[in-house]
Amino acid sequence: MVTEVQWSELQRDPKQVAQLADQGTVRVRRRDGAPLLLIREDSANAQSEGSITAARALRNVLSHLPHEIAVSALLDEFPWVDVMPPRAQAEFVRDFARAFQASAELGEWSVLAQTIVEWRSTAAILADPALTEELTRPLDGDFGPVPEPVGEGADGCEER
Repeated sequence: MVTEVQWSELQRDPKQVAQLADQGTVRVRRRDGAPLLLIREDSANAQSEGSITAARALRNVLSHLPHEIAVSALLDEFPWVDVMPPRAQAEFVRDFARAFQASAELGEWSVLAQTIVEWRSTAAILADPALTEELTRPLDGDFGPVPEPVGEGADGCEER
């Protein structure tokens, strides 16, 4: 259950809002920004542990299923997987399971979201035979020197 309060209520009576948070999540509405969620730490930890457990279980289930069944299990959610060849489908299943677990363990779901974006783009390329041919043909010739990266070091971190 999510209870909503205004920012002014939190400022005026923080003990009352804390009591509400003991009963469940509190959404704090603000005029000058996105709402905030106030949640007890033990609840947040339990949610995190539940996500990690679910991710590990999903990874294990997918790794023990025959390839065709694992792909079929994900097709309802990701129908574009069907346009990929079997080898790419198997790679998607492995990448999906690993990204799901990494996201759960890091508490950063953008890892999973990026994996899905990348595989959806791959499927779009594979669905277009002309584009697939263009992007997979060998490159001939020298394309000249590669310019130095700007703004980031070799390790992907910003240079100072």
